[in-house]
Amino acid sequence: MTIKESWLLPEGIDELMPQEAAQLEKMHRTLVDFMRSWGYQLVVPPLVEYLDSLLTGTAKTLDIQTFKLTDQMSGRMLGIRADMTPQVARIAAHKLRNEADILRLCYIGSVLHTLPTGLDGARNPIQLGAEIYGHAGPESDIESIELMVTLLNVSGAVSKMALDIGHVGVYRGLAEFAQLTESQEQELFSALQRKASAEIDSLLQAYDINADAKQMLQELSELNGDQSVLDRAKQVLKKAPQSVQDALTTLEQIANALTQRLPEIAINFDLAELRGYHYHTGVVFAAYKPNSSHAIAAGGRYDDIGEDFGLAQPATGFSLDLKKLVTELPTQKLHQETIGVQWLEDASLHAAVKTLRESGKVVIYQFPGSKTPTTHTLVKLDGHWQVTETGTHTRG
Repeated sequence: MTIKESWLLPEGIDELMPQEAAQLEKMHRTLVDFMRSWGYQLVVPPLVEYLDSLLTGTAKTLDIQTFKLTDQMSGRMLGIRADMTPQVARIAAHKLRNEADILRLCYIGSVLHTLPTGLDGARNPIQLGAEIYGHAGPESDIESIELMVTLLNVSGAVSKMALDIGHVGVYRGLAEFAQLTESQEQELFSALQRKASAEIDSLLQAYDINADAKQMLQELSELNGDQSVLDRAKQVLKKAPQSVQDALTTLEQIANALTQRLPEIAINFDLAELRGYHYHTGVVFAAYKPNSSHAIAAGGRYDDIGEDFGLAQPATGFSLDLKKLVTELPTQKLHQETIGVQWLEDASLHAAVKTLRESGKVVIYQFPGSKTPTTHTLVKLDGHWQVTETGTHTRG
């Protein structure tokens, strides 16, 4: 590798410069404090864990995205987290199981992916999220969606957005009703994700399933739009099993609540939305910027995740990439007041510098033979150390 090449970062790995880093830190504090005002407690999971813990249960779907290494102390396999949600579920089930009937947790930290996700190709997001454990009703899903939208607004990076909401129980219930084999369920799932109508029709014609199931599955990909699509779904899916009817009822409750709580947000209901199908168990939701197909935040219900940690409990929540949000903010130059001071061995000077720093001022010592540009200067005037605009003092 040449000297020039040695400075290159791996593909999909990026870094933030001072302006963006300052914005990131400010947004970090703002959003975490905001979540705490809603009753969410901050937890800090480790960057690495034993692999069998990190990929437990439904988190096995993260296997291909997880970097793996050998622990030199134990000889066991470790994984670098690709998603913090399973870690927080472990904490909720194992460490905080007796804290409260309903537990609200939030988190923020770096994650690492073996392969890029999304159009930007980033592999080292900074994940921020919030989870509710111990409640199975639509109320906790509504709170999660409302908090997600509010955080995006508070961040300042998103002025307008739209919500996409689905429920994996609709397709799961229809697949069970049709008695699809595992392979049939997977190939139809793939076609539905791509909204490939011709392929969906071809697959359903090839399956030996009852006529009612075939018709409902055929129309599923067309069941998307505003809240009126839920009324249409009741008619189209009226012969579906009770699990599907329950899913539609949940979506209707969520729609009515969000119309009141978030009247300015456009909401699209997509009953063929199967993002996280092997992970989520109920409602799934995502926020999008106008004219974008890439979600800026996403979440849903995942009631099965705690079982392998010894406490099966309902759970719902969301996450977003904080670094992605920061890079979408308008670039802001740092205009902070800085105070330069000559490098001197003077006790009174050092005391003045200490006082200024303790009050929140930025004070920079000027090393001999060099000078860092500053907006102000600390100088001794009439026997006292005083701050003046750089270049304005006239006497010592």
